[in-house]
Amino acid sequence: MLKGNAILGQSGGPTSVINASLCGIIQEALKQSGCIENVLGMQFGIDGFMKNEVLNLGGERPEIIERLKTTPSSALGSCRHKLQDSELPRVLEQLKKYNIRYYFLIGGNDTMDTIHRVETYCREQGYELRGVGVPKTVDNDLFATDHTPGFASAARFVAMSVKQAGMLARDMKWVDQFVIFQTVGRSAGWLPAAAACAKKNADDAPHLILLPERPFVEAQFLAEVQTAYEKFGWVSIVCGEGVCDADGNPVSASETKDKFGNQEFGAMGGVCAAMTLHRMLHLKFGWRGEFQVCESLQMCAADRVVPQDMEEAYLCGQEAVRLAVNGTSGVMVTICRDSNFPYRCSLGTAPLAEVANGEKPMPDEFICSDRLFVTEACLEYLRPLIGDLPDYVRFDAVKKDTP
Repeated sequence: MLKGNAILGQSGGPTSVINASLCGIIQEALKQSGCIENVLGMQFGIDGFMKNEVLNLGGERPEIIERLKTTPSSALGSCRHKLQDSELPRVLEQLKKYNIRYYFLIGGNDTMDTIHRVETYCREQGYELRGVGVPKTVDNDLFATDHTPGFASAARFVAMSVKQAGMLARDMKWVDQFVIFQTVGRSAGWLPAAAACAKKNADDAPHLILLPERPFVEAQFLAEVQTAYEKFGWVSIVCGEGVCDADGNPVSASETKDKFGNQEFGAMGGVCAAMTLHRMLHLKFGWRGEFQVCESLQMCAADRVVPQDMEEAYLCGQEAVRLAVNGTSGVMVTICRDSNFPYRCSLGTAPLAEVANGEKPMPDEFICSDRLFVTEACLEYLRPLIGDLPDYVRFDAVKKDTP
């Protein structure tokens, strides 16, 4: 039995349910008093931990911990710090200082890389530490898991937004001929694809979906826009922020990169992909239109949380603690889909090394080969996660001739 304190943190962008995972870790860790003596929290991720920004979560009121489940954003604060090899000795020093033997981080690929490197370094230095990762990202691009906690709620936000904005655009088509909705998602198209769940009738939004997995071709895009306009008199377009041309140049023309070397598409200002597309359509067709860029709203909209998403986030947090106290280390908790209808899932694990170095783009069978849209197979994957959307009415009366 390994005895000592546990510490947990959150990294990268938040989600609407990331604190449910936090709640799961804390509540389960407090039950494991035979192994875990106290539960600590690192404020502002690994960066804060190295600067002694540590909270005593074990001393927090139980009702506060419980209400984390329904609290959006990152309660512990977050960071986007790329841990350097030269900083590993400092991390080990801090782990020893606080007698940390159980180490949990909630995050995406870069976060899993941080846990993996810390856990590996401690093992090489003869310091026994059990590190387990809890998945999180609205992008849904984490390797080895069917989906990530946070994605379903963000996907529902996108589908609902595109559906409602599409109704407005349809009714305003004599004024504005197009609307562009941009989602987050650097290299994977899961979130823009989720917009397709809003579509019930042929003229419903969205008409076109631009995915980072496919190169943007201006001539094809303009031809598809023209076709949709001729059919419906307006056009709804959804694009992922990371859409690039065949040479890898972002449609947004962004040249800024974060500390991990990833392209920045919004945080540093400048022109986003939706703005570029808006200008392109106006110059080509002379139309009026609008673009909608929600950025972090997709990551923290507590009013659109999918209950199932919240529950899975909580269960992943609990499972991480159970794995660690039973001797498992160097893994991330994963979600395995057992069936679609009815939807059922179970929990598994994947090695941190594989998760840190892998990505999960949309598979080819989810992307239409003949148009800018997604396939029915993609919708079958998405619908059980997002749930049913509202069914709004529209007039079906026949136009009356003037007498």
